[in-house]
Amino acid sequence: MNDDSQLDGPSTDPATVFAALADIVYRGSSADEIYTAICNAATLLVPHCDHASLMLMRHGKPVTVAASDDVARVVDDIERATGEGPCLDAITSEAAQLEADFRTPTQWPAMARGVLNRTPVRGAMGFRLKVDGTKVGALNLFTDKPGVFDADAAGKAIILTAFTAVTVAAVSNGQEASTLRGGLESNREIGKAIGLIMALHDVTGDEAFALLRKSSQDLNVKIADLAATVVDRHGKGLTT
Repeated sequence: MNDDSQLDGPSTDPATVFAALADIVYRGSSADEIYTAICNAATLLVPHCDHASLMLMRHGKPVTVAASDDVARVVDDIERATGEGPCLDAITSEAAQLEADFRTPTQWPAMARGVLNRTPVRGAMGFRLKVDGTKVGALNLFTDKPGVFDADAAGKAIILTAFTAVTVAAVSNGQEASTLRGGLESNREIGKAIGLIMALHDVTGDEAFALLRKSSQDLNVKIADLAATVVDRHGKGLTT
């Protein structure tokens, strides 16, 4: 059984997916397995995300180190061949890049033509990965439905991007799985807390994160610490 098998299925509960990701990392899986699991998680966590890939800079060039499927790899190939696209721009820019519909006029026309001709993809988002102040790559998300990638989808993707950046930093530094706990534990607890708040208060993922962040600021407590408290209180049968 592959390490990312526990991410298969229709579940989109953030707590479940983040816990599964953390467990994959903790078991000492290889970098390839970890990166593939992150791509698979994107298709579960982010609304309308049908394919995902992870690009990292290697010797000054963007290399696809993992993907959820061949479609995502083809889109990455098209971006590199045309020298343009939201994923490439995400690596060099300060902001996330979004193309909701490749069928309409786009700032990446050559890439759009290739995507429309060779894949079912109709929209894309790219989120830069930054490690120690350096832009090291991008998490790339693709949808087969035009016009569905929006602020809600981007909000959920940003949380996964933060998790990915921590993981990439640890892997690139050659850290053992056990040393990832400190960096990933907060992300896992935040993911769990968001899932619990969504269930308890019937709110979206963005609204849950906003509630968690506001409470953190009001109480002058780190988000990670507050998230751990939320999870702990729920585990004891209490509500927030």
